[in-house]
Amino acid sequence: MKTRSLGNGLVVSAEGLGCMGMSDAYGAADPVEAVATIHHALDLGVTFLDTADVYGPWTNERLVGRAIAGRRDDVVLATKFGNVRNDKGQFVGVRGDPDYVRECCDASLRRLGVDVIDLYYQHRVDKQVPIEETVGAMAELVTQGKVRHLGLSEASPRTLRRAQSVHPISALQTEYSLWTRDPESAILPTCRELGIGFVAYSPLGRGFLTGRFRDSDFAADDGRNDFPRMQGENFTHNLRIVDAIEKVAGRNGVTAGQVALAWLLHQGDDIVPIPGTKRVAYVDENVAALDLPLSDDDITELDLAIPLGAARGDRSKRMASIDT
Repeated sequence: MKTRSLGNGLVVSAEGLGCMGMSDAYGAADPVEAVATIHHALDLGVTFLDTADVYGPWTNERLVGRAIAGRRDDVVLATKFGNVRNDKGQFVGVRGDPDYVRECCDASLRRLGVDVIDLYYQHRVDKQVPIEETVGAMAELVTQGKVRHLGLSEASPRTLRRAQSVHPISALQTEYSLWTRDPESAILPTCRELGIGFVAYSPLGRGFLTGRFRDSDFAADDGRNDFPRMQGENFTHNLRIVDAIEKVAGRNGVTAGQVALAWLLHQGDDIVPIPGTKRVAYVDENVAALDLPLSDDDITELDLAIPLGAARGDRSKRMASIDT
């Protein structure tokens, strides 16, 4: 397995595994298949596992903890705090006050069944709490040996600079893919200036970029119903993006999903995508993208066909929670 370095010396597999969908957002959970998927990823050398306290909610960390029991040394474990959900699973806000930081870390350690978290993210920036206070509390966790590296998610360049002045930030996790190229304008350059690694979540556009979906008739319990890009006329318009990817995939004898991941991996050695899946078969497909040598012509064709702003519709209904 190839590796990449995030920030100040955090070495991870060049592709990670997003675990959210094993417990949340995309239909019924299958814990047995989910654990098998994590084990298979580890067997292939995928060491970088991504979860969060609110996935499930509060069940995904337990699942990941069960899966890595006895294999802790094989794992670079990332989890997050900051998004708040109620007992019904509804999102009710964002918190970054120091007491909440400490409370969440201790709860995550218990659910995961580990002594230390390798990479601890603030899931969303709390606009009511100075980032210096939040990161200061996170830095205390490093001093206490509960956390090894710090990260932020969906943070603006200004917030990154302020956070970095308090404690080194190893990684920024933000949505990035062929249909979400927004980070290229300011966020990626800022990360590179500051020496912060970039973790790309939803690198397959929640499955859309794989070409698996040709209409927006999702099951009632599928979280894709909540994403404007996957609804109505937006969905139909955005199929043009899939068509462009499938054209390159067909020429290379691979899948559209593999092309989307390979394109992202070609954007820089400081970028680590974390495609999410809850099935063993998709782990094999995603990992194979690491060895897909897209040509310069392939990359140029994709860049021209799918420029920044090609996708129609907001990427989330909760854009107000994004730090800009």
